[in-house]
Amino acid sequence: MTNTRSRITATSFGAMKKKGEKIVWLTAYDYYTARALDRAGVDGILVGDSVNMVLYGKNDTLSATMDMMLRHTEAVSRGARNALVIGDMPFGSYQSSDAEAVANACKFLSEAGAGGVKLEGGIEMAARIKRITECGIPVFGHIGLTPQSINKFGGYKVQGKTDAGKNYLLESAQALEEAGCFSIVLEAMKSDIAQEISKALTIPTIGIGAGINCDGQIMVVNDILGMNDDFVPKFVRQYLKQGELIQETAAKFAADVRGGKYPSESESYG
Repeated sequence: MTNTRSRITATSFGAMKKKGEKIVWLTAYDYYTARALDRAGVDGILVGDSVNMVLYGKNDTLSATMDMMLRHTEAVSRGARNALVIGDMPFGSYQSSDAEAVANACKFLSEAGAGGVKLEGGIEMAARIKRITECGIPVFGHIGLTPQSINKFGGYKVQGKTDAGKNYLLESAQALEEAGCFSIVLEAMKSDIAQEISKALTIPTIGIGAGINCDGQIMVVNDILGMNDDFVPKFVRQYLKQGELIQETAAKFAADVRGGKYPSESESYG
């Protein structure tokens, strides 16, 4: 299937929410995957700092670098003709000052071809996000379980279980909308809170482990392909067992090579 829609921009998503259209995002890190997702008709592709774990085998996202994120974002941007590509700002690239945050955000657009950036944080990041959006850079917000803050949370834990936690999420969502975010990721929170936030905002909410009532959903493409069998979160639906398929295919290839069955005469140059 080939996607023939016009180019999607950050301004497209508000209209989609008004029409009641569910929004589809996937996270990817390379040219060929981005091209396949774009042809499938996804609305947005996030180049997540989860690349640090998914492609580089790290235990968390914290050591992802600007150079790493820019290179992967550039590759994905080349592969996506219609979907909006958003680059994930890595830990340490936006926390210290407005000036550094704006400078690094600009690189995702000018050097990597992204249509905007994503950064984590609630009320405490609202002023910084506002400064970035004032510079003409679309910002995708992210609240709930924010992986760059796992040391503060004490691990990967569902958010909003207490009254204080719920109030923080609700206030943060409002603050990020007021700061100019075009959309917000709601990660790993109770579904009733995500529903309340989604109803309160005029901008779309994109859930990951936040229930059915968000305006859209986002998943890491490697997760839905079944590449990771070590731990599968409750909210992950595996549409394929690609990890097993790769292992089986590699085993068949190895057997053919060792048994003298590959290459054949027809697979050799005369």
